[in-house]
Amino acid sequence: MDPAITALLAPGIPPEWLAPPDLATARAAQVALAARVLRADAHGPVRLLGGVDISNNRFDPEGRIYAAVVVLEWPGLRVVETAGAEARASMPYIPGFLGFREVPALLAAWAKLAAKPDLVMVDGHGIAHPRGFGIAAHLGVVLDVPSIGVAKSPLVGRPEAELGEAPGATQPLVWKDQRLGTVLRSKRRSNPLWISTGHRVSPEGALDWVRRCDTGYRLPEPTRQAHLAANAVRRAGMAAPPASG
Repeated sequence: MDPAITALLAPGIPPEWLAPPDLATARAAQVALAARVLRADAHGPVRLLGGVDISNNRFDPEGRIYAAVVVLEWPGLRVVETAGAEARASMPYIPGFLGFREVPALLAAWAKLAAKPDLVMVDGHGIAHPRGFGIAAHLGVVLDVPSIGVAKSPLVGRPEAELGEAPGATQPLVWKDQRLGTVLRSKRRSNPLWISTGHRVSPEGALDWVRRCDTGYRLPEPTRQAHLAANAVRRAGMAAPPASG
């Protein structure tokens, strides 16, 4: 593994946990990593926000992953830096284990940043996951960076009650009698967002940050910009000529 990537890992994170050799090892690593998630606000002043997204086709026979990390100033939300990376997935597409496919590419993009974000929003789930460890939690724990999951569709759980149609309407996201996050209607006539703690951010803090980054779109500005950037990385990668042998 690239030393620049292993140097990013939080203390006590074995590099082999990024690319486990089999599903049993991946499941064990996921359980161990999930135990490290901190569901409370544990971060300093936020001067730079990060947005993270992946673009890929799960049916791509080559398993290419296109990752983007966008850095925005706070509170202005102006994009100040963007980094992208392309990688080959080391694990097939298995729902619930996507972090192992996607986090290595995100780390490769993260390593290119001149200024690292103080808090990151990830297009995906945090603890709202069957084993409490979606990609937002995965990235947050391996980097030990405050992170928030901002997903566009549910993985587990449901709104506690009917979600109103007005922008800003919320309901607790519950599963197995536990609150995992918040369902937020960010824009009228749009599907809601599924917000959950990734790492070192409380459920209330996660919702507050997403609301503060509302610029009138369905997605908060960090993940909206990351979505655009990841698609640009994918287009560039697919347009590039194949490497000569």
